Amino acid sequence: MRGKQGSGKRGTTRRRIKPSTVLIAAILGIWGLMILYPFYNVVIVSFMTEKEYVRTAFVLFPKELTLDAYMRVFSNARIWSGYRSTLLIVALGVPFNLFLTVTLAYALSKKSFPGKRFFNFLVVFTMYFSGGVIPLYLLVKDLGLMGSLASVIVTYGVSVYYMIIIKNYFLGIPDSLREAAQIDGANDLVIMLRIYLPMSTPVLATFLLFFLVDRWNSWYEGMLYLTDAKKWPLQLVLREIVATSQKTEPGMAMGLLAKRENFGMGIKMASVVVTMAPIMVAFPFLQKYFMRGMTMGAVKE
Repeated sequence: MRGKQGSGKRGTTRRRIKPSTVLIAAILGIWGLMILYPFYNVVIVSFMTEKEYVRTAFVLFPKELTLDAYMRVFSNARIWSGYRSTLLIVALGVPFNLFLTVTLAYALSKKSFPGKRFFNFLVVFTMYFSGGVIPLYLLVKDLGLMGSLASVIVTYGVSVYYMIIIKNYFLGIPDSLREAAQIDGANDLVIMLRIYLPMSTPVLATFLLFFLVDRWNSWYEGMLYLTDAKKWPLQLVLREIVATSQKTEPGMAMGLLAKRENFGMGIKMASVVVTMAPIMVAFPFLQKYFMRGMTMGAVKE
């Protein structure tokens, strides 16, 4: 009897799915598909033939797969020099960004920092007003950095927005830890490296990913300062490949013109896949820190 009663109670305590829950799940599912399909379409179009794309651009799975677009992209000798330049920019630029941003955030998070409000105002002021492109170009030219990768790396240092979030995160760390380390004889460098940075892993990993994406997608600085095509970053090389693939000749027939443009579309989509693939590989390793890093330190000021 007890067993029957117990089983009856367990049966009555089953959680019922509410209609509102089903409706919300359906809406989120449809919304998720709407977000994922453009990305899926980019990958599919990069493997489609010209003939099939002309016939119908909306395809869930192509009948005939081809690697022509990727062969066109990777057959260009500049693609490898672009990868080399971009990897060098990422390898040197991301630590450069993190070092300047984190050290500035740590200095402005100290309550005893002399002139803290004044320097904080100067830094935040640059978020709204800047010298512009021409003064920066002239500065790079006067420093003798034109034509070198250093011009691309050095001209982008501190991200003020990222610095504010990191600073607010540092403000949430108890001052008692800093005071205890100072009593033991630790200086600011030791305190930052052994206390603040280990306790700030989520937010640092998040902005490591952000700086990585920023550096990987950079092309504007390379267009301004790099005159040698062998030093162009990957994004600038892919831009040139796409522009070349879409060139048309005068008097070209309409059928051949449509064919040429659609093949250019395949190369464009393949270029997008080639560009975002390394970032997509790195993202899963930092994903667990992403949400924590974005929410921590975003309230207190």
